[in-house]
Amino acid sequence: MSPRVLLFTGKGGVGKTTAAAATATLAARRGLKTLIVSTDTAHSLADALAVEPGEIAPGLHLHQVDTQKSLERHWGELQDYARNALVELGLDEITSEEITVLPGAEEVIALLELRERAREDRWDVIVVDCAPTAETLRLLALPEALDWHVNRLLPVGRRLVRLVSPFMRSVAHVSAPGQDVMNAGERFHRGLMEVRELLTGDHASVRLVLTPESVVLAEARRTLTSLSLYGYRVDAVVANRVFPAEGADGWRAGWVAAQARLLAEAEESFAPLPVHVVPYLPAEPVGVDALAQVGAEMYGASDPFAPHEVEPPLRLSADELELALPGADRDDVDLARKGDELIVTAGPYRRILALPAALARRKISGAALRDGVLRVRWAPSDPPTGSPSGLPSNSGSESAT
Repeated sequence: MSPRVLLFTGKGGVGKTTAAAATATLAARRGLKTLIVSTDTAHSLADALAVEPGEIAPGLHLHQVDTQKSLERHWGELQDYARNALVELGLDEITSEEITVLPGAEEVIALLELRERAREDRWDVIVVDCAPTAETLRLLALPEALDWHVNRLLPVGRRLVRLVSPFMRSVAHVSAPGQDVMNAGERFHRGLMEVRELLTGDHASVRLVLTPESVVLAEARRTLTSLSLYGYRVDAVVANRVFPAEGADGWRAGWVAAQARLLAEAEESFAPLPVHVVPYLPAEPVGVDALAQVGAEMYGASDPFAPHEVEPPLRLSADELELALPGADRDDVDLARKGDELIVTAGPYRRILALPAALARRKISGAALRDGVLRVRWAPSDPPTGSPSGLPSNSGSESAT
């Protein structure tokens, strides 16, 4: 059975590492075999738990990715080819080594490591301490974006390499990539797609961590929209560092009132998702015992490890596509049709959806964003002559908002 996978993200400094560590510690205390890992290059987990990686408490394991070893395993053949090609062009080995380091390698490798840990059939719960929201969104969008490029370029690339390889050595003085290099690229791509399947599946969900501040709340709303755009399900929100109302002096009373207003706004913005509140603690929670106490207070009587009931953001029927974009504004959403692809843009983020053959042959009859759901409707298989009202013709591309 697949483990329950919980990803924690939020604006930098809101306490997402504490929330992730507290959740993992609570899971182990409840008898669940728990693994906690991080995609954040800062590696704050070991500091928060005040331990070294390994089994840090009964049933609780902390895994810290050895980036260098993992990079060699997942990216080594591709990097070796690129490095050797640069050396053949006259660059020294040290410069070639630096140039061929994959941008964002540590985060990508952490995702591939997560896939391997999930395959072990050893864990009940895997908790992932993600990087701050902007980096997390780029990382989670990577598998599908890479898939789009690979499916279109790799077949052409294989044919092109076979065609030009006899000339690369004699003219460009560079060795052509061999079959092993092409296969390594395919394995890398396949691994990332398996990560996406794991993280968008029924056993995985994201939890947004925020503090009751207007700027943080605004970013959390945008993050919810963007995660839904890419197909990831958010099942809860954690509001951290909330001042208790009891015994507040004049200065703190102002903070209590402001936070209460923003918490009410958060509950309205994220409804029907639960908002778990963590009080502002008198001291920083460091160590397994302190974090377990935070976890118990954060979730109260609820079961944070039960299967979630969040529907997949993307749903397709014979005549309609529905994409949940909670919190999205009409002015921030754009829809375009190009051939057999539907291009959805929400704010600064874009997703390209490959349409099934049955829909790719049909025209769009209408599109609307209502109640946080983008609905795209298709005309019957044999539409009447002329364009549907409000949409241009399907010859080339279409757009709607």
